Amino acid sequence: MADPDATFDDFLPEALRFRAPAPLVDIGANLTHDSFARDLEAVLRRAQAANVTALIVTGTDRAHAEQAVALAQRFPGLHATAGVHPHDASLWNGALAAAMGELHQRPEVVAVGECGLDFNRNFSTPSEQERAFEAQLGLAVENGKPLFIHERDAGQRMREMLHTWRDDISDAVIHCFTADRDTLHGYLDLDLHIGLTGWICDERRGHHLRELVRNIPLDRLMVETDCPYLLPRDLPAKLKGRRNEPSLLPWIVREIAVWRGNDEAELAHATTQTARRFFRLDTASEAQETGRAQQES
Repeated sequence: MADPDATFDDFLPEALRFRAPAPLVDIGANLTHDSFARDLEAVLRRAQAANVTALIVTGTDRAHAEQAVALAQRFPGLHATAGVHPHDASLWNGALAAAMGELHQRPEVVAVGECGLDFNRNFSTPSEQERAFEAQLGLAVENGKPLFIHERDAGQRMREMLHTWRDDISDAVIHCFTADRDTLHGYLDLDLHIGLTGWICDERRGHHLRELVRNIPLDRLMVETDCPYLLPRDLPAKLKGRRNEPSLLPWIVREIAVWRGNDEAELAHATTQTARRFFRLDTASEAQETGRAQQES
């Protein structure tokens, strides 16, 4: 990752310069979003200063997955996912499946996704979403990589599909979990992992999560910003614009620790250990370093 001692444009107010008590992994960072195009290196330096030492860059379609891989090749500490978001499920075809299969062989790609079901907006029809998700479940079985899953207002159907595949897939995380108690326990019964974001910091809609976080076993919990989205609403100072970024992950961890009753350092350490194990980051980093060395030789 970028040198934390380098000079960089730090637009964060002093009150927002949090440093986590232990290294963190942001498991969902949309760094290919246009809002990061002009200052990505500064964003990464701020993340390093905040002790966010590894980031999983989300690939939501072929183009963004390829961009995520390119970022992971460029910056140590970055890794990529590759999948087709349910919003774009109508585009799924044989050529796209082949392209995803090739991306999943890259050492930079540590998970299949973002994929899943979104019955809230239905930009693609439910049947199209199920077809694309089923195909990506099959790809995850083939390559043995974990799944990075999106689910919105589709908990029952998601559980039904995952139950059918559970003995074949390795690990799976429901990223940016926002659903209810029954859905949470259904996922935990399937031995899934749960990703939490700044949604828990939202006084308008995050209250129910504050009551649920104690139900998530510590070894199944991971943390993410889902940046540039979901800027925590309870930050102690205003930030120019509304763009979330990885340097604010320690604030989310602090909030989760409060509602779980955990020590902040304990929670930071545990979520990082879980993320590194889930995404096999040590093995992935070694493979990426080998790839860089071969390219330079």
